[in-house]
Amino acid sequence: MIEYPTIPENIVIHLGPPSSDAPNVTETFADYIKNVASSEIYPTWPREALIANILAQISVALNRVYTQYYRSAGYDFDITSSIANDQSYVYQRNIFSNISELVDEIFDSYLKRPEFIEPLYATFCDGVEVTCPGLSQWGSVELADSGLSAFEILQNYYGTNLELIENVEIADIDAAPNTTLSEGDTGRDVELMQRKLNRISVNYPGIPKIYPADGFFDESTTAAVRKFQEVFNLTPDGIIGRNTWYRIQYIYNAVKKLSALNSEGLRLSDLSTSYPSVLQEGDASSGVLVLQYYLHYISTFIPTVLDTAVDGSFGPGTRESVISFQRTYGLPETGIVDRPVWDQIEGAYYSYLRSIPYQLTNGVPLPFPGRILRAGIEGDDVLALQEYLNYISNSYPQIPKITPDGVFGPATESAVAEFIEIFDLPYSPNRVNAPLWYAITNVYDDLYSGGLVNEGQYPGYVISEE
Repeated sequence: MIEYPTIPENIVIHLGPPSSDAPNVTETFADYIKNVASSEIYPTWPREALIANILAQISVALNRVYTQYYRSAGYDFDITSSIANDQSYVYQRNIFSNISELVDEIFDSYLKRPEFIEPLYATFCDGVEVTCPGLSQWGSVELADSGLSAFEILQNYYGTNLELIENVEIADIDAAPNTTLSEGDTGRDVELMQRKLNRISVNYPGIPKIYPADGFFDESTTAAVRKFQEVFNLTPDGIIGRNTWYRIQYIYNAVKKLSALNSEGLRLSDLSTSYPSVLQEGDASSGVLVLQYYLHYISTFIPTVLDTAVDGSFGPGTRESVISFQRTYGLPETGIVDRPVWDQIEGAYYSYLRSIPYQLTNGVPLPFPGRILRAGIEGDDVLALQEYLNYISNSYPQIPKITPDGVFGPATESAVAEFIEIFDLPYSPNRVNAPLWYAITNVYDDLYSGGLVNEGQYPGYVISEE
C-alpha cells in the first residue's frame, strides 16, 4: 500500500472504456506519460505550456494509482485509454523527441493541494471544442506566450492554493498488502484503514468510530471492520483481506469524491500521528528525539547529511544536520522542521529501512523497525528485541532471560520493564517506540563493543502521541 504518493515503476492501461473487453498493456510510468503527452498536446507549443500540461497529466495518472480508483472497483488495471474516463493513450504510437526529453525531466513530480495527500485530479480539456473547470490546453499556450511560467499557468487554472512536489521516490507499488490485517497487527497500513473507516462512518453512521486511530488493530478496529463488512455484503470476519481492503478504498473514494477537481482528499494531519509540531533550535521534546534518530540513521547512508547527537535537545548540531538534509534534498535551507520537511526526513528513513533485510547481525544494531512493538506483536523485529535484551542481561542479570520466539508476550514486557528501571527511563514497558528502541540497541552496542554504560547516558523523553 502507498503511504505517501510515489511514482510507480509501471502502470497498467486498459485499452478502452472500463467495462469493455479490451486488453491491458503495461508501460513504465514515464513511457505512459510520454504517450499521453504526445497524444494530447502539440510538440510545437511553448516549453512552459508543455510542462504545465504534462504536470497535469502526471497528476491525473498518479491520482488514479494512489486512490486505487479502478482496482478498488474490481478491475485489474490502473487507468484506461478512454478520454471520456481518463486521458488519451494510443498504443505503440510515435513519441515526439522534445516531449520525451521533458517527461524525463519532470515525470517524478506532481501537483497537490497543500493540506491534502493525494495527487490533484487535475482536470483538463482542449478549451476550444470542450471546456471544463480545469486547465485549458490551448489557453495554456496563450498564457505561455504572454510570459507565464508553467507553475503560474497551473495556478491560473487550479488556483494559487497549489503545490508542486518534485523528486518523488520511484517505487514498485503493490496496490494492497500481501498479507491480511487483523487484530494485533500494527503499522501504517492499519492506521490508514482506520482513518478511512472513520471518514466512511460519517456517511454510514452504523459503522463505529475507531479511537484512537493509531495504527494498532485493536478490538474497536475489529468491530468497525466487521460492521463495514456487514453493510457492504462481505464476510463479517473483522479481518482486512484484499476484498475488504479494496472495498474500503472504493467506498472512501466515493464519499470523498476523489475523481473530482474539488475533491476533499485525506489531509496530511489525518495520515500520521508521528508528526509532533514545528521543530527548531531551542526545542527539547520527544519529537526532537525521533527527528535526531532519523537524521542519525540517514547520515550513515548519505555522506552529505551531517550526523547529530540523539539527546532530545535541538541544538546547533541538530540545526546543521537539518540544513544539510534540506540542502541534499533540494529544500529551503531553514534549519526548521515543518510538516513537509518532517515528511521528507521520515520518508527517507523508511526508504532506507525497506532497503535492508531485517535480520539480526551480531554487533550491528538494527534501526527502529517503524512500528510500535507491544503485547501481541510478532515478527523478526520482536525477535531482534529479545536477542538484544538477552545479551544485555549477561551484564545486568536483573533483566530476565527471554525465549527468543519473536512474540511480544509477558516475558518480553517484563524484560523491557526491568531495562527501563535500571536506566531510569520514563517509557512504558508494553510499548517499545523509537526512543526506547534506540536506548536498548545503544546499550547492546556499547556492551558488545566493550564500552561502558553510564547512568544518565540515555535520553528520557516519551513519545506521547504513539
